[in-house]
Formats: sequence, structure tokens, C-alpha cells
Amino acid sequence: MEPASPPGRRLSLAGILPNMLTVGALCAGVTAIRFAVEGEFHAALLLILLAAIMDGLDGRLARLLRSESQIGAELDSLCDFVNFGVAPGLIIWLWALQDMRSAGWIAVLIYVVSCLLRLARFNIGNRAIDKGAEKSGFQGVPSPAGALLAFLPMFVAFALDKPQPFNDGLIALYLAFVGAMMIGRFRTPSFKKLSFQAEYVRYVFVGFAALVAALLAYPWATLVALDLVYASIVVVSLFRRAPKPADLEVEEDLPDGH
Repeated sequence: MEPASPPGRRLSLAGILPNMLTVGALCAGVTAIRFAVEGEFHAALLLILLAAIMDGLDGRLARLLRSESQIGAELDSLCDFVNFGVAPGLIIWLWALQDMRSAGWIAVLIYVVSCLLRLARFNIGNRAIDKGAEKSGFQGVPSPAGALLAFLPMFVAFALDKPQPFNDGLIALYLAFVGAMMIGRFRTPSFKKLSFQAEYVRYVFVGFAALVAALLAYPWATLVALDLVYASIVVVSLFRRAPKPADLEVEEDLPDGH
């Protein structure tokens, strides 16, 4: 039985704001499933992207406000499983794999269970890894990035303005492959440690503005390009040696989180 909170204890709005953001991300992910059931796949994908952005902000906001808590970490992990495991699997099933029946559903289950195992491994590592050790990467593909990679066939289809241009079997195999990448033992980079020379920061801002403009003008084509760039990074990571536990990042955020 969970112990009761001390009587008279008060929490500030700032203290619970990160958890509210986490719950908001969960609402977006679950609502994405509803839109997918109704055939509104564009809206479903946009809600998953919103959930990913909120997932990337909640941990940083908690650290900024110094309101980290154990319950916040558990909420974040559970919401990530729904938003980047269950929701993408169901959305892709509804979009392309229903005609395959059992074979398509097996691919969905492989992806969802892989996401579950990846988050479970992360939770164990988060308790075991020395917080003072150097943290420069992840083990396997993080779950938000895995979800975005899983959606690559949908991004391509929407960029081409075609309902479903791919073979169902290939999509099922690809989905299972992305799941395998999430539980892989290879190392993937953490972009939070990326730094720039001060004189080049203005170019970073210009590049970011160009990316935002591209997302607004050509959202699906831009997401395809981002997925391909990240996939190339993952391929390079596959040829690197297996990481030592002390080198693995213990925090996960979009696009290199959980």
C-alpha cells in the first residue's frame, strides 16, 4: 500500500508542472490512437509528434525547477511506453497491417514488446549507473526516436500524397526491425552533449529557423529527411564497438531519449 502524504503538505504549481506536462503528453498519445481509429492519420501523427516534444521538455523543466521526483520518473517511463510503444504500433496496424491479420499483428507485438524491454532496461540502468560517470550516448535506439523511425513509411506516403504505396509485408518487417534496433546493444549518440564554437552559434540559429520553416511548409518531406539522417547515424553506430555501461546516458529525450 502506498504511504499517505504527510498531513498539511503543500506542493507548488512549479513543483507539479513537469508532471502535468508528462500527463499532457500521455493525453496526446492516447488521443492519437482515437484519431487513427477514425482514419485521421495525419492528426494522429501530429499528436505523437506533440507528445514527443512534450516528453523532451518535461525532464528538462523538472531539472530547471528542481522538482525531480521518483513518481515523476515513473510517470515519464509509463507514458513513454504508451506514446512511443503502444500508440505507434496501433497506428501503423490501423494504417497498413490489418489485411495481414496475424502476421501484421505479430510485427506490432514485436515492436511494442521491444519498446517495453528498452524502457525496462533503461529504468534498471538509471538506478545502477554512476551518476558521476561520463554519459555520452545511449544503448540502442531511444524510444521516441524509434517511434519516429517506425513512422517513416507513413511520412513517405504522406509526402507523396499516396494512401499506402508500400507492400504490407515490408512494412511489417520494417516495424519489427525498428523494434530490434531499440533493444540492440550498439551505441547511439546523445545530442545533448553537442557543442558549438561561439562564433558559429548564429549559424545554428539560422539552421534551426530553416528547419522550422521546412516543417511548416513541407512537414512530411522534412520528417522523412530527418528520419533518414538519424537512420544514417544509427547505421554508423552499428559498426562501433559495444559501449561500456559507464558511457551510457541515463537520461533520454527527443530525439535521443528513452
